[in-house]
Amino acid sequence: MKKTSTRLADGRELLYYDSRDDAVRDAVDLRPLEAVSTTAEIRHDELLGDRVAIASHRQGRIYHPPADECPLCPSRDGRLSEIPAADYDVAVFENRFPSLAGDSGRCEVVCFTSDHDASFADLTEEQAGLVLEAWTDRTAELAELPQVKQVFCFENRGAEIGVTLGHPHGQIYGYPFVTPRTELMLRSLAAHRAATGGNLFDDLVRREREEGARVVLEGEHWIAFVPYAAHWPYEVHLHPKRRVPDLRALDDAARTEFPRIYLELLRRFDRIFGPGEPPTPYIAAWHQAPFEGEGRDAFGLHLELFTIRRTSGKLKFLAGSESGMSVFINDVPPEAAAMRLREVASE
Repeated sequence: MKKTSTRLADGRELLYYDSRDDAVRDAVDLRPLEAVSTTAEIRHDELLGDRVAIASHRQGRIYHPPADECPLCPSRDGRLSEIPAADYDVAVFENRFPSLAGDSGRCEVVCFTSDHDASFADLTEEQAGLVLEAWTDRTAELAELPQVKQVFCFENRGAEIGVTLGHPHGQIYGYPFVTPRTELMLRSLAAHRAATGGNLFDDLVRREREEGARVVLEGEHWIAFVPYAAHWPYEVHLHPKRRVPDLRALDDAARTEFPRIYLELLRRFDRIFGPGEPPTPYIAAWHQAPFEGEGRDAFGLHLELFTIRRTSGKLKFLAGSESGMSVFINDVPPEAAAMRLREVASE
């Protein structure tokens, strides 16, 4: 992998990740951009203990532009975009409309490919491996920022999820605090250790392998299963078999196998509802340990992949119980979801 760092016209950082060592990335951003001005701030909800990012400047962000005006496509034929190069493998840049900025953290955009009409599932194993290297490198770089306590790499795919740009891309958030979801996991880890002396992540993976009913896909170094208490209609958790706290700690064997396993999962998601159905909307979320604090070494890196589509033409909405009380009601039994995801395996 070759990494090239440069700056956009307004001073934001842009990084190219190339599979070829001889790639040259010297194109200059010629747009007349003013420096980015944000209103991002973090407020504390005293009742729930949550933190909320207030970012009113995001109201003006680009919303579903036509393909020939996509800001994530390369700059070609006189049309200037967020990426000055005429082509790229993987590109990462600071978000122009960040939810977190400055002392409140950092937000980055990850463009998986220059092909506007592709999806992550269309990538080759080599391309997917390069994205993994980019995620890992960004985790390592953001870990050095004093204001960043935890890094979250994720992809939102599909208009139903709320994606505003159709180009295949994800985001990386560097939070200035440990997220509520992670704090819950850390508390569960501590309680499990106090009760059993074991590690909760290890024991969950062991149970799923032994029971087998919810296992979707298993390789030598990774295992994917529908969790016993899945919140979403089709939800898969992907774990490395050797527990590690974050992407930086994956060994070479796990890195090599990941693209094949992950691409197969994404392709199965697009086949869940049968031929002729539109691409399945999904969220793919990497859960990594915070950089500091008790419980880091016990945490298990994993990816959670889920869709809000519950059946053909119908979405799972967060209604009263989910939105009001955080009590999920799932219409699809996890065992049935796992069976369906095994049925649609690639031949």
